[in-house]
Amino acid sequence: MTLTAYDAGAGASALRQAAHVLEAAGLAGSLLVRHLGTGHELALDADRPYPLASVAKLPLAAAALDTAHRGGLDLGMPVHIDGPSRSQGGPGIARFTHPATIAVGDLIRLAIEISDNTAADAVFRIVSPGDVTEWLRDLGTSGIILRHPIGELYASLATQAAAGDAATVHSLVVEADKQGHPSPLPQLDVERANAGTARGLADLLQKIWDGTVSPAVAAPLREMLAANVFRHRLAPDFSADTSTWYSKTGSFVHLRHEAGVVEHIGGPALAVVALTRSRVPAAIQPSAEQAMGHAARILHDELV
Repeated sequence: MTLTAYDAGAGASALRQAAHVLEAAGLAGSLLVRHLGTGHELALDADRPYPLASVAKLPLAAAALDTAHRGGLDLGMPVHIDGPSRSQGGPGIARFTHPATIAVGDLIRLAIEISDNTAADAVFRIVSPGDVTEWLRDLGTSGIILRHPIGELYASLATQAAAGDAATVHSLVVEADKQGHPSPLPQLDVERANAGTARGLADLLQKIWDGTVSPAVAAPLREMLAANVFRHRLAPDFSADTSTWYSKTGSFVHLRHEAGVVEHIGGPALAVVALTRSRVPAAIQPSAEQAMGHAARILHDELV
């Protein structure tokens, strides 16, 4: 495991403690906390790529909003969605029983605030994964590459689960990961998946907060991130009357991720990114969710 800190020896004890918290919960992963004012950071394996799952919706939303800001996309353009155009998995449009027409800007909002897969894939049909990756490169952000829409995750899972139940596939994924073997799901291979590093995501968040990304893009995106309805992972450790938590989560099989920023009223803002995979073949693991927040808070408290 690679430990990094802002100067020699700084935060070493906190890093070891955070690593132990993750390990005890059956998690391996990357964790990075960066003070957006000073640039000081503490990190565990921050340059290791992970399949991003729904965290990929964060760069998608940023790129789509910037494309609109530059005149290449009308956020009010209506998009018709019916049964064949719905993606599997998650809340939102996939659960609709009737066709719907939704503006592009509202599809972006649904993709971020409730992690709607169908909404995200409707936007991906307008701003492709390749377009998003090119936008990131133009922004000077490395460590993130998008290759496919969200629906491919669930199509891949359905193909593998045809010969058995989802729990069996979950166990196979975890066992392959433990043994260092290729994943039975292609979209969990970082060479084929939407993939990113904790450092790359922290760099993107920093540019959304420091003015590198136009305020006309950053302001609505930050509003959406603050309205994220999934509050069970890092949010309990970073939400308070004196702070605001902005984030995007991602979950798929054994992956549990979150990337966000905590703004302290009258104080600093810090980027917090956790990308993890579990060694426990179970979909519901509240102890793992709690451990992610606890580990991230240990590093946060060392920096403020």
